[in-house]
Amino acid sequence: MDSPLPKNSTTQTIAELRAWLGDRLSTAPAVREQHGKDQTWNPGAPPDAVAFVHSTEEVQRIVSTCAQHGTPVIPYGTGTSLEGHFSAPFGGISIDLSQMNHILEVNTADLDCRVEAGVTRKQLNAHLRDQGLFFPVDPGADASLGGMTATRASGTNAVRYGTMRENVLNVTAVMANGEIIRTGTRAKKSSAGYDLTRLLVGSEGTLGVITEVALKLYGIPEAIVSAVCPFPSVEACCKATITAIQMGIPVARIELVDAEHVKAFNAYSNLDLKVTPTLFLEFHGTEASAHEQAETFAAIAEDLGGGPYSIATREEDRQKLWQARHDAFWATKALMPGKESFATDVCVPISRLADCVTQTQADLAANNLYGPIVGHVGDGNFHVVLYCDRSDAEEYKRVKEVYGRMIDRAIAMGGTCTGEHGIGAGKRSYLQKEHGPALAFMQEIKRALDPKNIMNPGKNAAL
Repeated sequence: MDSPLPKNSTTQTIAELRAWLGDRLSTAPAVREQHGKDQTWNPGAPPDAVAFVHSTEEVQRIVSTCAQHGTPVIPYGTGTSLEGHFSAPFGGISIDLSQMNHILEVNTADLDCRVEAGVTRKQLNAHLRDQGLFFPVDPGADASLGGMTATRASGTNAVRYGTMRENVLNVTAVMANGEIIRTGTRAKKSSAGYDLTRLLVGSEGTLGVITEVALKLYGIPEAIVSAVCPFPSVEACCKATITAIQMGIPVARIELVDAEHVKAFNAYSNLDLKVTPTLFLEFHGTEASAHEQAETFAAIAEDLGGGPYSIATREEDRQKLWQARHDAFWATKALMPGKESFATDVCVPISRLADCVTQTQADLAANNLYGPIVGHVGDGNFHVVLYCDRSDAEEYKRVKEVYGRMIDRAIAMGGTCTGEHGIGAGKRSYLQKEHGPALAFMQEIKRALDPKNIMNPGKNAAL
């Protein structure tokens, strides 16, 4: 891993920042460790200090100071990312944006809003509820909207509402030279200049620090119907999903849960589901249209051996179901005490989804590895949570090999090494394989916008 330019003096940077941040600059070991290690087995590394900011102007002042001394800058939201995005392999200053949590404006007539980067998706939706609006991108964790933008997050609703790429109108960001920019307007479309918004969405803090985000909003559906449908196999689940998408059913969520995850859900979330591959679904619309969608899918499922098909319309029942899905990581972790988790994802065209999932399952079984699978199968994205005893060198080797083959398999099928987790530090080695010569152009953009390589070095396409 290449390092940024040599730091003039991190000690000097910290001294200058402490002079005006005071207690909001922490060098406490516990705080630094928290800001350098995520929830997976990525090794992590603590920053030299953590700055808790309150405004874009404070971020600008910190970045300008770090640029002067060649000190790395690592943005931090809520710490829910899974690929080592906020580790600090070269030390530096972690900028914690969680206290920038103000909803700045909501424009109900235009279905948009502007928020500070530390606002979480649950906070925004609680604020919007009384106005009949909601923001649909739901990665599971109560992530910050700045972090979701930086990692180009998606989640369970992406099949209908899209990812952060489709739902961010513009961002305000502090660039590596300390300048503040806003990348667009509130207009629904524009042909004016390069699309800097899309450049920063998914840049993972390697080009600038996102401090504000303008987002699209949607009306809360009149009716929401959730459903659970067991199937005889993962392949049958995937075929039902493909048929539903090809028929144009506007399904809002369609989540694959393999048998191992169902077993974990039953134990962790006190459910009583049949232990077999299962689809969790949700349909949005009017009372009539939502139920019609659910009934149409029930017919598809029956043709593929699925059922019995159960529907939930009461909010408390729906919430219990989806909370179990969101707790998938913790549910499987509870079954594997003492082992480290390695959560990863790939995404393929939906026509290849069944092949990719079943081949991955066969590889796991052949290598005697526990790797439960869940997936946002409506857009071809699935996750494998691998568990490993790192002290067992032979098991560790098998996990890494299966992991690598899964990514190779997805890329060979016309897919990507990550549908939503991002590259971070964990998947940098796969960028060349996926992008080929295009990676060099990404690195040229990085050099142009961050010539000192201070912005989250060692991540994504960073040098």
